[in-house]
Amino acid sequence: MKINKKKITIRFYAELNDFLPQQKRKKRFVHTFIDRTSVKDLIESLGVPHTEVDLILVNGKSVSFRYLIKDGDDISVYPVFESLDISDVQHLRPKPLRNPKFICDVHLGKLTKNLRMFGFDVYYKNDLSDEMIVEISLTEKRTILTRDVGLLKRSEVTHGYYVRNDDPEKQTAEVLQRFHLHRLIKPFTICLDCGNKLVRIAKKDIIELLPGNVRQHQNKFFYCVSCKKIYWAGSHFINMKKLIKTYLILFNK
Repeated sequence: MKINKKKITIRFYAELNDFLPQQKRKKRFVHTFIDRTSVKDLIESLGVPHTEVDLILVNGKSVSFRYLIKDGDDISVYPVFESLDISDVQHLRPKPLRNPKFICDVHLGKLTKNLRMFGFDVYYKNDLSDEMIVEISLTEKRTILTRDVGLLKRSEVTHGYYVRNDDPEKQTAEVLQRFHLHRLIKPFTICLDCGNKLVRIAKKDIIELLPGNVRQHQNKFFYCVSCKKIYWAGSHFINMKKLIKTYLILFNK
């Protein structure tokens, strides 16, 4: 029995090409198929998670993820637009979350600490399963940050981002820029270890807990009411301030 194969042409734009093999990047290419499938399933079968897509044009008209591809369709797939006005066509991504909160997968522990250093609410545990990450994301309205494309392809995921870089410092700059977080930075307000808020605490209330040199030279302290960790303006604090200043300089260039 002869199988009747059908064809579509498709092109991915901008950073969506990061998910494609080299020979398919930044060009329109032919894709064959047998059974009709949704454009969402087609896109993800080619390696691009739906959370990265904001606009799909089929034969010049915007469609939803539910659109069933047809023989001869010409498809263009676009990421989130930052400056181009596409208000008159169909957005595919949910509206951005008003208060940026994140959940990182098990591979992004250093990124988690860096984002917490900037004052952002990031949930992280090194034993979370994909199912738990998705559930927490939906329940607490957190954007998933991950290096696992498969996690973002789960149908129930609404807000997620694939972190391109594998270096933690570059990851931090990438996320700050991608989500336009530079105006929301509030350093030294979040515990680096557990992610809960820090509060100011008087030296006299914790003096018995302080090392001798800290007791003698430091006067400004922050306290995590959850894990009981105490922070003060030591060398680590100074290094973090330098790092924050470096990021802010990069943003303002």
